[in-house]
Amino acid sequence: MTTTAAPAAATREAFGPTLIRLAQAGHDLVTLEADLSASTGGKKLNADFPDRWYTVGASEANMISMAAGLAADGKTVFAASFAVFVPGHCFDQIRMSVVQPKLNVKLVASHGGVSVGEDGASAQAVEDLSLVTVLPGMTVLVPADVVQAEQAIWAAGTTEGPFYIRLGRPKVPVIYADDYKLTVGRADQLRSGVTVTVIACGHLVASALQAAANLAPLGIDVRVLNMATIVPLDEDAVLAAARETGAIVTAEEHLVQGGLGSAVARTLAASHPTPMEQVGMRDRFGESGRWDQLLERFGLDAAGVEAAVHRVLARK
Repeated sequence: MTTTAAPAAATREAFGPTLIRLAQAGHDLVTLEADLSASTGGKKLNADFPDRWYTVGASEANMISMAAGLAADGKTVFAASFAVFVPGHCFDQIRMSVVQPKLNVKLVASHGGVSVGEDGASAQAVEDLSLVTVLPGMTVLVPADVVQAEQAIWAAGTTEGPFYIRLGRPKVPVIYADDYKLTVGRADQLRSGVTVTVIACGHLVASALQAAANLAPLGIDVRVLNMATIVPLDEDAVLAAARETGAIVTAEEHLVQGGLGSAVARTLAASHPTPMEQVGMRDRFGESGRWDQLLERFGLDAAGVEAAVHRVLARK
């Protein structure tokens, strides 16, 4: 399922162009930004649809309240900032004004994870998924590449209800062909395997695929699932992987608490207890450095996934 369209692109690059396509298709959308539109890419909508894009300054809580008001009036509203600010600065407004009334607000959080890089720990959201995944009725998407990010934004814009979409800063491998179609709530099996399953999201899908390729010569046949939808989780795919491979590794650019790994662990514990390892940040924040070096430092690269596979197979 690879593509030759582009070797690498940032998932945040999907935001502006997809907004334009949604507006051109006739969707009644409004986009709000909190002083970071040059980085999120949403300002591209302003050139063709200046009445659909507004910046509110560094005022994330007010932005969410404005988004709720516009959604209550029938608009589809995208509200964008960095993941440390949305949900970090405005969790109460998201909870009370968006999620409880089930309004049609789409939170697009760019610069998720430690791959923000040199900006350091204060700008690296590693706890955002744990905040949004606990909110009843919130759909949570973490796309693996720019093509899947386009599909995630389109799905949010054409589906009722609150969404959280986590995007990234660095250019990462393009995994999907241009004709790929995302199904919200459905895992995507990128590689078959019978020895162990790696369930990954976001930037770590590329790490999982590389790890699987590296382990194949050792006779370790790795199934790779791209779990771009964290909520609702594809429990059927998780349980099938547990039954058919007998060992699970989760991989995410997030704390091991509260994100993908926690959701998978709950599913296994309830229905099919299975040896499991988690690749993720462990009880710490990030630090400044080149993004790829940070993934290596924190064990979020292919080598980190491979080590987790060896650990889980020792317990299989």
